[in-house]
Amino acid sequence: MGVPYDDVVLIQKGKTPEEPHVITVNCPDKTGLGCDICRIILDFGLYITKGDISTDGKWCYIVLWVVPHSYSIIVRWSNLKDRLISVCPSCSPSFYFFNQPSTSSPSPVYLLKFFCLGRKGLLHDVTQVLCELELTIQKVKVMTTPDGRVLDLFFITDNMELLHTKSRQDETCEQLHDLLGESCISCELQLAGPEYDCHQGVSSLSPVVAEELFRFELSDKEVRAQALSADMEKLKKATVMIDNSLSPAHMLLQIHCVDHKGLLYDILRTLKDCNIQIAHGRFSRNSKGYRDLDLFIQQNDGKKIVDPDKQSALCSRLKVEMLHPLRVIIANRGPDTELLVANPVELCGKGRPRVFYDVTRALKALGICLFSAEIGRHSTSNREWEVYRFLLDENCKYLLSKKVARDQIADEVRRALMGW
Repeated sequence: MGVPYDDVVLIQKGKTPEEPHVITVNCPDKTGLGCDICRIILDFGLYITKGDISTDGKWCYIVLWVVPHSYSIIVRWSNLKDRLISVCPSCSPSFYFFNQPSTSSPSPVYLLKFFCLGRKGLLHDVTQVLCELELTIQKVKVMTTPDGRVLDLFFITDNMELLHTKSRQDETCEQLHDLLGESCISCELQLAGPEYDCHQGVSSLSPVVAEELFRFELSDKEVRAQALSADMEKLKKATVMIDNSLSPAHMLLQIHCVDHKGLLYDILRTLKDCNIQIAHGRFSRNSKGYRDLDLFIQQNDGKKIVDPDKQSALCSRLKVEMLHPLRVIIANRGPDTELLVANPVELCGKGRPRVFYDVTRALKALGICLFSAEIGRHSTSNREWEVYRFLLDENCKYLLSKKVARDQIADEVRRALMGW
């Protein structure tokens, strides 16, 4: 008979602001379900304090303890429940016996275009409004005119699938008008046309910048643009071990690493893209800034990984994704200074949530204005990347031509992204 619709996802709220909320998911299993759930939780600004995953290959039971990343985050719990249910396979008997995943069409893309007077922190304030409305930014193009006015093009999708209604469109425009006030010159929202395809890619990257941004591992040379600060050197202490002796059907994957925002998502998206299934997993609490994970896993064909080379490749891939889930560099773009941030795209095409939000928040806190910004995708030989490009305004307290200032800005942006 399956599980009643309302019982597929249960959310038990904490009794105090400090007490974690408990999310329970009980539904048919599918490869990558844990990744999909963690992506949504990250998108709602929540931090997973601990978790348990268990499945027999047909049915999955997941329990996650979560808290908001900050007290300023507004969580709409009913919307979170609906989003989580949307990624759970159908609980009908036909799915249970025939394992037929549900299919859904892509959400329509809308163009939000507004013209207003520029000011410090404007881009982040707009991004925050869109996040609170549960509108996902797919692409963005921000341009500043010589007289200080800003033209913003946001290509967005609606997680609530209501943006086709007049009331939802009016709500969006009204909240932006409330934010911008008299500085708003115009605000339009419409279904995106061919112009969306024109903004799919990013402007050409120089070979030097591309090599720096997308290389497989970090360089130990401090002169490189992504040189790690002393605290971030802790990341390199991550350990990943495999033990095939404890179970005839599964291998034990043990992970010890520094905690960061979206850590469980980074691990599960890597396993999903490697076609690895989790039979049982435990995600421990933060202990002195570190996390421990024990995962019993197997390949999609139900077999263990016994080839030492494949085991080593999986461990190396996990280490890289934990060490370096987001790339942050500052480079020259002609006479200008450009901040670039990149994250890998899942094989299913999904990008990482809240990256644009975190970067603009960090730049606002640093008092740095932006001359332009854009989001696009870039393909390398082995994967696709989501790339965020920001031209920094030279009129700030930082001497952008100096390496010390650039390293400080990159480090603050990286810390915002990692939740440190």
